Parts: sequence; C-alpha cells; structure tokens
Amino acid sequence: MFLDEVEISIRAGKGGNGCVSFHREKYVVKGGPDGGNGGHGGNVLIRATANKNTLHHFKGVKLFAAKNGNGGEGGNRAGRAGQDLVLEVPVGTLILENGKLIVDLIQDGETFLATRGGLGGKGNANFCSSTRQLPRFAELGEPGEEKDLKLELKLLADVGIIGLPSVGKSTLISVVSAARPKIADYHFTTLTPNLGVVNHRGETFVVSDMPGLIKGASQGKGLGHQFLKHAERVRIFWHLVDSNSPKPLTDWRTIREELRKFNPELAQIPEVLVLSKADLAENNSLQKLAAKFGEKTDSKIFVISAPTHRGVEELLNFSLEILAQTKSTKPEVKKELPIFRPHMEAQSKAYAVKKKNKKLFIVTGPRIEQIAVMSNFANPEAVARVQDVLEKFGIGREIRRLGGAEGVKIEIAGKILVWWG
Repeated sequence: MFLDEVEISIRAGKGGNGCVSFHREKYVVKGGPDGGNGGHGGNVLIRATANKNTLHHFKGVKLFAAKNGNGGEGGNRAGRAGQDLVLEVPVGTLILENGKLIVDLIQDGETFLATRGGLGGKGNANFCSSTRQLPRFAELGEPGEEKDLKLELKLLADVGIIGLPSVGKSTLISVVSAARPKIADYHFTTLTPNLGVVNHRGETFVVSDMPGLIKGASQGKGLGHQFLKHAERVRIFWHLVDSNSPKPLTDWRTIREELRKFNPELAQIPEVLVLSKADLAENNSLQKLAAKFGEKTDSKIFVISAPTHRGVEELLNFSLEILAQTKSTKPEVKKELPIFRPHMEAQSKAYAVKKKNKKLFIVTGPRIEQIAVMSNFANPEAVARVQDVLEKFGIGREIRRLGGAEGVKIEIAGKILVWWG
C-alpha cells in the first residue's frame, strides 16, 4: 500500500543513572568513592534508503523510542550506552516539525539526527574534592529528547508522466523501464505513482507516472490532488494525450490548467508532448493532429505507440538531451553528524532569574536546568551541590539583588528547592 504522509512521535533514550559506590577491599582502608557513570541514551536517526518507496511501514505505530542507557556500577564501571534507533524512509522524504521543514532527505544513505539521547549521569567518583571527600550522591540520567514529526514523501524523478486517465502512462513506463504497473482498459487503473529506471544509450534516468489527473484535480477531485505534489520535483514532463480522443486539445489544456492551479511553478517545467496510441489511429489524422498542436504550443511533439515501440526511441533520445540541459531540482544536502553534546560548561553563564513573587524565583538557562534535571532533590548532598552551583554561576547574587533572602523557593526546570541564601 502506498502511503506518502504520516505523523509520528519519536523519543530518544534516557541516560543511565550514575552510581553511588565506595571501594571495598580487604586491607584497603578508606578506598574512596568509585561509582561509575551511566551510559548515554540512544539517538533516533532517520535515514533515507532507495529500498523503500512508501511510508506504509509507519502506519499504526505512533511512538518510536530508542534504548535507554544502563546505569553505572561500582569499581568505576560505566554503564552501556543505549542503542540508537534508525528509522528508514524513502529517498525524497521531508521531515517537518510544527509545520516547519527541518530537513529534506534526497540522497540514498543520507542520515538525519532527529533526537539526541540523554547524557549519562556522573557517578559519585566524579564529585570528590578537598572539601567533599565522600560524596554520597550521583547524577540522574538525562531524559532523551522527544519530538512530534510529520513525514511527507515527495518522489524524486527526472521525468514525470502526466495526462488524463487511460492515455497510456502505465503502458509507456512498463515499456521504457522494468516497472510493472497494473494495466487495464478502464479509468483509474493506477492508484499510486509508479517509479521506473530507464537505461538508454549508456545513460539512466528515473521516470514516474502521476495517476488520477482529471479536471478539478487541483481542487481535490479524483486522485490528482493526492499525487500532484510528487510532480514538483521532476525535471521534465512527458505529457501524454490520446491521439484518438474526440477533443485532444481540450485534454491537453485541462492538464496544463490543473498544473498551473496547483502550483504555478509546475507550468514552468519543460514539457514534451506525446501523442499516444498511434497504432489505433491513421497516419493522416496523426499528422494533422501534430500540426494542430504545433500551432498551439512550442513543446516538442512525438507520436508514439508504446506496444509497438513506435517513436519510443526518439522520445528517449530527446529526453536525454533535455535532461542534460536542465538543472536538478534536488536541494543541497545539509549534513548533521550524530554526536552527543557534552555537559554545557561553556554555557554556564547563560541564565535568567525572574521574581514571580516574594517567595518564589524562577531560574532558567540550559546548563543550570540540565544540572537540576540530573540531580536527585531527595538527596540532601545532591541539593547542596545545586546550591553551590547557584553561587558559582552568580545566580545567588542575582537573587539577592532582586530582594531574595534565605528561605525563598527557587524553581528550576520544574523542580523546587529552598534556597540557603
């Protein structure tokens, strides 16, 4: 089943908790803290692959979560990092968040780091100092990032085959490529776009048919509105018109108008006019029809019969020439490496203090919020560390400047502590 739009939720793995442990060994006195760090949580990566052409494998699953990191252990043993989750999507998939495009995966193997796993908490061995020789606390693992995304597939093809139903689009793509679409003598035989790779004169290019185009397709009639967006990435059109139609010029104008209404830029894509089903028409009428079209359009005109291969090679030859002259519509690739962010020491000074009332102050800032989230406020020593950090960063001085005193409450990342002053 073809599916080209889906909404999903993704969640990176939580970091493992740091360990509180002290070295215990016979004949070793005061072995000291040896709690190991927790492992990082797994990332969620989205990777484009040429082996898929639909988003159907996402149907019915709303949440995709990477593995959590394992907790640290005694003996300075670090926890194992959580395994990354790799979601495969077809080449040409757009990733949107809150309606905004964040990445366009247009190359096979291109990978996007969608959400980062949480950092592993530091074990108590990391908090030894001359004034804190026996730390009985460790950091909690950081939660992984969560996002709601929309995946939208726009097929990548060099040539888009357009035309009214039953003009021979499926037959043509089956002749010029290895694609095997459903072919039958009734309208809307093709319900999904078909992709095929053409090998001709040592060159290759990708063709795709656009099913369901009828008058009113740009307003949602038929199936055209569902698939017209796939035409936005083609480099040239093969516009098929049934040479036996009672009103071939009207048929041609209908499709051109629907393209323009859906997206005016589609009307600017180079067009090759193809009069199909020549095996069912007389040569004289074909010549007259070609001449009539020549008066109405500057497009190159070919008369073909896909079943007998009449005119097909000439069409392919000309298409190779046009493709060599047109620029690819593929956007530039923006790489993002799947790396873990360190504890944000460089951003320690970035904070803001807001006085909500006489008894409550709200503190925000990337690093201080990270420390609060990774601190166990049920542990008095962990709270004491946060209090020390508030003074070290200058936050305590700012609270005093705003009228705060000992005993006021401070809210950081949704957690509340009573300030020592």
